[in-house]
Amino acid sequence: MKVLCDVGIGQVVQVVSLLSKDLLKERMLALGITKGSKITVIRKGPKDNLTVFDIRGVMIALRKEESILVQVNALEE
Repeated sequence: MKVLCDVGIGQVVQVVSLLSKDLLKERMLALGITKGSKITVIRKGPKDNLTVFDIRGVMIALRKEESILVQVNALEE
């Protein structure tokens, strides 16, 4: 099982679980990062610190310390 920050550009993954707690978990759920949702990596910033994802048709940027808390499985396209 991978974490979201380790996924390469263009890959599609499915959320398995969230390891975040409290307010950060609520924020992720509000952004659509829920169990079973599909996420596509659009682009990565300098030093892979900031990554842009397509989540349910919306582009969302997460920092590495946030995306490391999302466990995912790769999907076949």
